[in-house]
Order: sequence, then C-alpha cells, then structure tokens
Amino acid sequence: MVDGKLTGFIQYLQYEKRYSALTIGAYKNDLEQFSQYLNAEFNLDDFTAVTHFHVRSWLAGMKESKLESRSINRKISSLNSWFRYLQKNGLADKNPVRQLHAQKLPKRLPSYLKESETTHLLDNIDFPEGFTGFTDRLICELLYATGMRRNELLQLKENDIEWSLTQIRILGKGNKERLMPVSQALLDTLRDYLSAKRELKVYNTVYLLNLESGEPLYANYVYRIVKKYLSAATTLQKRSPHVLRHTFATHLLENGANIQAIKDLLGHSSLAATQVYTHNNIARLKEIHKLNHPRG
Repeated sequence: MVDGKLTGFIQYLQYEKRYSALTIGAYKNDLEQFSQYLNAEFNLDDFTAVTHFHVRSWLAGMKESKLESRSINRKISSLNSWFRYLQKNGLADKNPVRQLHAQKLPKRLPSYLKESETTHLLDNIDFPEGFTGFTDRLICELLYATGMRRNELLQLKENDIEWSLTQIRILGKGNKERLMPVSQALLDTLRDYLSAKRELKVYNTVYLLNLESGEPLYANYVYRIVKKYLSAATTLQKRSPHVLRHTFATHLLENGANIQAIKDLLGHSSLAATQVYTHNNIARLKEIHKLNHPRG
C-alpha cells in the first residue's frame, strides 16, 4: 500500500519536517506494519479505501498484545502524518485517523541521579585507559553537563564549540539551534580530547566524538556506554542517556534555576514539557517534610 508513495513521504519528513533519522525510521516501520496488516487481514492494498474501522482494528490488536500506550500513540501519529501528507498532495480524500483519540499515558516522573551518584559517576568510577576510555567518559560528562539528547550528541561537530565564549552550539529538534554555556574545565577536557583524537591513525574531522577506529559514534554505542557506567553509579532501573538529561534538569531546578531558563537550555518548544521536573521537585519536598517536620 505504501511502497509507491513512501519515498516522497520520507523526503517530506526529512527535509520539510526536519525529523531525526530515528523518528523517520520509526514512522517507516509503522507504515509498513500497517500495510502488512491490511493485506493479511482485509486483503486490502488501496489506501484510499482505508477507514477508521481498519485503523481501530489494527490498534486494538496491538492493545490486546499489551503494546505500551506510548508506542500505540506513536503509531497513531505515524498514520496521521501519512494521511495528512496524502491529502496535502491530492492522493487521498480523507484522513481516517482524525476520528481516533490517543491512548491515555500513565504519569511517569523522570528518573534522575542524585548529586552524590553523579559525582561518583564522573569522579570516582575508573574508565579504561586510552582513547576509548576518554571517549566513554566524555560521553557521560557532556550528556550531564549540557542536558543534550543522544541524537544531539551524535550530531555535535568540532566547530560547534565556541571556545572564546565558553559555550557549545547544539542543533536540536526541528533544526533549531541553542547555545549551551559550559565550564572552563569542560572546555579544557575537550581540548585534551581533540589532541588525543589527532594522535589516532584515522580520525573524523567533522564530528566531535569518534571511535578509536576513526568512525563517528552511533546511537547504540552511546546507549550501551551510558547504561554500563550508570549501572556502576546508581540503583535506578532506567539507565539510558535520557536519564542524564533528566538529571541535568532536575539538579538545575533543585539548585534554584528558573523553570523558563531550564526550558531554553533543554530546547523544549513549550513550557509544558519542562514542568514535569517541578513535579519531581514537589515529590522531593514532600519527602523532606515528612522526614524532618515534627508533624510530618
């Protein structure tokens, strides 16, 4: 169903919507799965004949198989974008997804490290000697010091470091740039890293971080490294790169930073996305009150 028009849709997501490669890949997989479902269950390969009944049936099957609501909502978003694209280009008369509602998501507070755990991660854990260990430690330090996303770290280039202004330029979602102030100590570490990188037989001259082979970092490598070292620093069940982003924001808030400033540093498009950290802070204050107040 999607094969003939998928290339144009992917280009639309990439060049007009400016979605990341990971998001585009997820959308592509969702559409291919939906197409296979229609063929298998309804012998249907004409997208103009798709109704909200077909979409509901597909989503109901995933719900019965216990797929998480967050994943189901992403699939709804994928289909919605697909049919809107088709309508925009005169390839479909209706959008059957418009009649559907997103699944309610359970409220989840962000997981984050305590300040003592962050200190242990960056100051006490022994990273391997040599360039690989240097890279691994810098991955953790940059994610915590800047709160950047994993994909933003992967896209970080050497010329994004503004040495004289002590800041890093980060390219975020929707190709939006933001400037992140960093410490002089981190800049010194980055200088040492670039010197070490140039001692390799092969190195990447564009992207800031690379493997000892000279190849740029990739998403799964960053995930594995962060998970490995967070496992040595915390008992948290969630140990992904995003935990360090949550930690960055939470520590700023706990130390008095303005919520609007945190929004700008994180690159959030709206304050609503940032306000989840205030809930974390309220929960912490309640715990402190209960433990320390005479009538807590």
